[in-house]
Amino acid sequence: MGGDDSFGGRVAVISGGTQGLGLAVAGQLREGGASGLLLVGRDLAKAETAASELHTDTCRVVAHSADVGTVEGCESVIDRLDAAFGTCHGLVNCAARTDRGSVWDTAPELWDAMYFVNVRGPALLSQGVARIMAREGADGSIVNIGSTASHGGAPRLLAYSTSKSALVAMTRSLAFQLMRHRIRVNLLNPGWMDTPAEDATQREWEGAEDGWLAAAEAGQPWGKLIKPDEIANTVVHLLSPRSGMLSGAVIDWDQTVLGAGDLPRPAAELGPEVLP
Repeated sequence: MGGDDSFGGRVAVISGGTQGLGLAVAGQLREGGASGLLLVGRDLAKAETAASELHTDTCRVVAHSADVGTVEGCESVIDRLDAAFGTCHGLVNCAARTDRGSVWDTAPELWDAMYFVNVRGPALLSQGVARIMAREGADGSIVNIGSTASHGGAPRLLAYSTSKSALVAMTRSLAFQLMRHRIRVNLLNPGWMDTPAEDATQREWEGAEDGWLAAAEAGQPWGKLIKPDEIANTVVHLLSPRSGMLSGAVIDWDQTVLGAGDLPRPAAELGPEVLP
């Protein structure tokens, strides 16, 4: 952002703010003039490292460890935000689970875990932040990070796709309810993105080995996966007053045009008749 003051004097909280997209957003907000940032992650050491690297004389950066998949974790985020800054102008709901599971093998426990982190967590954080914004009369902005998988997704993303689809309805409902308080709510649907979490996901769930990223990027229209800073540019724009009255928008950010071109057909899938 180059110190353009797009977020000048404002405070933001970022769940999943210790790595990947969340950390990229935090860095750009600092460069945009933020006066305060709360970085939320499950790993306190990682959060403290990120906070110390971003902290400056003009931007106070606070680390907070919480599991936003729990009610207590979400409440602790709001309490820490209020105690540390007493106000808020921006929330980015970036934390998410990306576990794999199809119609044949998604366990009830995975449905619960996916819902708690990917849907209930953003809902509770949005509730708490909106109350602070309204109390302080702050014109605020909430940005939910969805996924292009919300349109249906691959077969092994059943629970994940469903959770991200729920964010669409939640975004629009919140945007409508909070409009008179001048609190805007928008959702960004990134496509395939190059992040530490994606590398871990590919290795754990897809059996990927060293070199998978170069192979994946070779097949993309722009010759690369989306980089966190590219998505962060749009997130920061949505957070800042520069996006005006824009609210309730659902924006697909990917290297394709959904609905255009030949529709893919499902390949042969592992069915229940061959499951162990």
